[in-house]
Amino acid sequence: MQWAESIRTRWRRWWADASQPARVAVTTASIAVALLIASGLVALLERPPLEIPDASPVLLVAVVAVALIFGTWAAVACSLAAFLLYDFFFIQPLYTLTVSDPREWLNLVLFLLVAVSIGQLTALQARRAAEATRRAEESQALFRISRTLATVPQLGDAVGQVLTNLQHDARLDRAWLIAPQAGREHVLADTGEGPPPEPATVSTLSRTPGDLPANWVRTHLTAEPSRRLRLRATEERTYRVKVEADEDLLGYLLATRERARGDPNREETRLLALAADQLGLALRRDALAREATALEVARQSDALKSALLDSVSHDLRTPLASIRAAAGMLMDPTAEPPSEQRHAVARTIDLEAERLNRIVRNLLDMSRIEGGALKPELEVFELDEVVEPVIERMRSIFAPGRLTVELPPDLPPVLVDAVYVDEALTNLLENAARHGGPDVPVRVRARAVGPAALELSVEDGGKGVGEADLPRLFEKFYRARSAQASSRRGLGIGLSVVKGLVEAMGGSVIAERSELGGLAVRLRLPTAPPPPEGAAGAEA
Repeated sequence: MQWAESIRTRWRRWWADASQPARVAVTTASIAVALLIASGLVALLERPPLEIPDASPVLLVAVVAVALIFGTWAAVACSLAAFLLYDFFFIQPLYTLTVSDPREWLNLVLFLLVAVSIGQLTALQARRAAEATRRAEESQALFRISRTLATVPQLGDAVGQVLTNLQHDARLDRAWLIAPQAGREHVLADTGEGPPPEPATVSTLSRTPGDLPANWVRTHLTAEPSRRLRLRATEERTYRVKVEADEDLLGYLLATRERARGDPNREETRLLALAADQLGLALRRDALAREATALEVARQSDALKSALLDSVSHDLRTPLASIRAAAGMLMDPTAEPPSEQRHAVARTIDLEAERLNRIVRNLLDMSRIEGGALKPELEVFELDEVVEPVIERMRSIFAPGRLTVELPPDLPPVLVDAVYVDEALTNLLENAARHGGPDVPVRVRARAVGPAALELSVEDGGKGVGEADLPRLFEKFYRARSAQASSRRGLGIGLSVVKGLVEAMGGSVIAERSELGGLAVRLRLPTAPPPPEGAAGAEA
């Protein structure tokens, strides 16, 4: 029955848009056609072979049909016309309005009363059915608006869909949502193309308290005379509805509509008002969400700044104190330490200065990673070319024999930035020594994991970290709860720098439990592509 519903909807919309003379003409023609058909049926029923003595109730069908379509007054007019028609064609003497038999008067009067009553009752039920249909359509339209605003993730997309639905349901030609921003009007959504109109007059929706219907108030706007005359000649009227939330003006709905349709009816006006209220709540909710996000970002930024200051102040103070103490010993004129002690003091200064250098380098690397300034210079290297210098430099921080290296000779070459690999491996070895201690076994090994990747892992035999800490090890300033009470805690950015450097080269990094019992950090590095066919033969 969708076709029937479609016909009824189109008929209602045409009737609402039609002018008064057109409505009268269509109503009169429909009454005439209905009575003509009913009269033909009466004539057929009263003649052979049926010969029904009184077929006048057939005329009531025409009254019912007119009442269903056109309402009470059309039904009353049809009843009177049916009364006169029946008297003229079917009551003796025929073709006159006189009645020869007094008994026929009673039949005619009863016929008129019954016709009027049936017409009014039918029209009343038709009005109630139409009102229920309009209420249902209004509820469905409002539900579509609410559902769109609640389910569409982006407010801009949701507002566009709402305006599209509103344009159809309220029979608008075009609709805009306009909000003031930085002292100017900004179009948030539009169902068409081109700028909003600048009419000489605009109809503004005036709200009323309680359940009283709102009404449209025509307002004259300031405009240039030529512009005003040109806009008056257009075939559209402009309507505006304020969009408010908590008595704050957030913008307004702007719409255009053909003049021939007149102002929006009560249902359309109510729909526009409810849509403006829903849009106001959505705009306020979106503004509150932006404010909450900004506050959360500010809070997290303050927390990061506090963590950075706390970590930097602690980690910088310790090596600086050691350097100053060692330098003071060397500068003391009363102390003449032997050469071995002077060498140990100089060694302490060098180690602490190197530690400061690593801290500053990690901070600079982290700022470059966050700023997107990492530009690796990828070159083809054999893995041992970039790993062995780091091993030799860092071997002294471990006890003898505690650092082992397993690099198979048949590993494919890697396509990496040697400086980035050096920094990443240095951070991992320093992290293993700091959290596991110098006596904990540490293993560096590599293996091929596919045609285009190679895995370089650093494993230790320490206490490791808890399962809850593993997913967060690469977060900035996150420091896992150390199992070694005496271990020195760093800034919490070493592993974050490792992750950023490796990902900048096109690799990846994961952390998991090691076969040695502690922590294993595995770097997946890209391997160099194979040489093109024929390159080896040409080179030979």
